[in-house]
Amino acid sequence: MNSNNKLNRTFAVAPMMDWTDKHCRFFHRILSKNALLYTEMITTGALIHGDTAKFLQYNLEEQPLAIQLGGSDIKELAICSKIAAKHGFSEVNLNVGCPSDRVQRGKIGACLMAEPQHVAQLVKAMKNAVDIPVTVKHRIGITGRSTYNELVEFVGLLHEAGCDAFIVHAREAILTGMSPKLNRQVPPLKYDWVYNIKKEFQSANIIINGGIDNIDAINQHLQQVDGVMMGRAAYKNPYILAEVEEQLFNNNAISRADVINKMIPYILSEIKNGVKIKYITKHMLGLLKGMPKGRLFRIQLDRLQTSKYDDVASVIKAIQQLANDYCHL
Repeated sequence: MNSNNKLNRTFAVAPMMDWTDKHCRFFHRILSKNALLYTEMITTGALIHGDTAKFLQYNLEEQPLAIQLGGSDIKELAICSKIAAKHGFSEVNLNVGCPSDRVQRGKIGACLMAEPQHVAQLVKAMKNAVDIPVTVKHRIGITGRSTYNELVEFVGLLHEAGCDAFIVHAREAILTGMSPKLNRQVPPLKYDWVYNIKKEFQSANIIINGGIDNIDAINQHLQQVDGVMMGRAAYKNPYILAEVEEQLFNNNAISRADVINKMIPYILSEIKNGVKIKYITKHMLGLLKGMPKGRLFRIQLDRLQTSKYDDVASVIKAIQQLANDYCHL
C-alpha cells in the first residue's frame, strides 16, 4: 500500500509516557490547531492482548493525531498498524528511541538501532499494512553503535524501506547504567548530525528533537530540517504551543483565560463520565509559567484537584474564578 504523507510536520509535541494522554492532548489542541500530536507509547502486546479500546481512546478534536507503537515483532506491528489506521489515527510511529531498561527487556525502543536491517523489515511490514504514514523516532546512535556513518546506514536502510519521516533525537542513547532521565540530559546534543542527515537524504522528511525549548531555537532548526518536535518543554510550559501557532502558522495566539474557558465543557463532560478532575487539570499546571502570580495559579489549581465539591457546578465555578483571578495578569 502507498501511504499518504501530507501531514504538516513543521511542529509536533513528543509522545511522553504518563503525560500525553487524551486529556493532555485535548488541552494541547486548544493551544495549537496545527501541532501534530502523539499518543504515549503503546506496546504491541498491550494493544493486541490488553484493553484495546482504552488504549485507542481519543477525541476527534485531537486530530491530526499520531499513535506511537513499541514493538519488534513483524506480524504484531503489522496488526497494530492496521488497528491504528482502522481507528482513524493520522500516522503510526515506531519507537526506536526509548533507552529504559524495562523497554529494552521487551526488545523494543532504542536497542533496536543495533539491528537496522530488522527495523527496515518492520517498517516495510507496517507500510504494507496501512495507507497512513509510517514513521520512526530514533536516536543518533546507541552504545556500541554510535558513529555518524552507522547513523547514515540506519537512516539509509529505513529510507529505502519507505519510512515517511525520521524523528531524530539528537543524542546517543546510553543503554547501560543510565536512567531515561539522564539519557535526556547527559549525552551531548549533536544537532549538526541531524542537519547532515538531511543533506545526505534530501528527499527524506527529517524532524529534529532533543533539548528544544523556545521559539528562536525552533526557527533556527527549521532553517536546516523539515520539522521540530518538542517534548517536556511543551508540557511544562504549554503556552509555548500558542506562541508556536502564532509565529509558525500565522494564527492569533489564544489567551490563557480562553484556554481555561474552552477546557470547562470538556472537564464537565469527563467528570460526568466518571473521570476525576485531577487527571485533567494536572496537565494545565504550567499554563501560567513565567507569568506574574503563575506560582499562585499552580497552587490554587493543585488545591482544586484535591478538593471535594458537592456538585460539578462548584468545580466549574472554581476554575472560572482561577481564570478571572490570574489570566489577565
